[in-house]
Amino acid sequence: MRRIEGKAIIELRVNGEARTVAVRPSDLLLDVLRNQLGLTGAKPGCKNGDCGACTVLMDGWPVKSCLVLAVEAEGHELLTVEGLEGKSPVQAAFVGHGAFQCGYCTPGFVMVCHAMLTHHPGAEELVMEEWLQSNLCRCTSYSEIRDAVRAVANAGKRE
Repeated sequence: MRRIEGKAIIELRVNGEARTVAVRPSDLLLDVLRNQLGLTGAKPGCKNGDCGACTVLMDGWPVKSCLVLAVEAEGHELLTVEGLEGKSPVQAAFVGHGAFQCGYCTPGFVMVCHAMLTHHPGAEELVMEEWLQSNLCRCTSYSEIRDAVRAVANAGKRE
């Protein structure tokens, strides 16, 4: 591992692209994504893993990037909401069902819902409830979020 001025030079694979960054051992993935790579979709909310606004996918599974050190992400495939642009029916369903109010939590919800529907394409209500518990919306648009996810899950059942 190369070092420059006390920082490790690591390669992160983000949205299908290799990106080289200089990080301290304590740098959070959330901060590196936002401040070094300009990927601001993941939001700093609680910064303790409760809210899910910072959710990204690591090897296809949701992680709260405020709880992951950047050095831990090396060697893994990362996907941010920017990498989903136009590739996920979840985004269109969120828009179509008005599943956001202020929008701050929306990227985290989109990421967790995309992962859920990737792993459980025709997810039933119980599965949806379990997966949606990992994120919080302070504007209380949960019914619209559920409607959006149901619409995509039901489309998955028909295919």
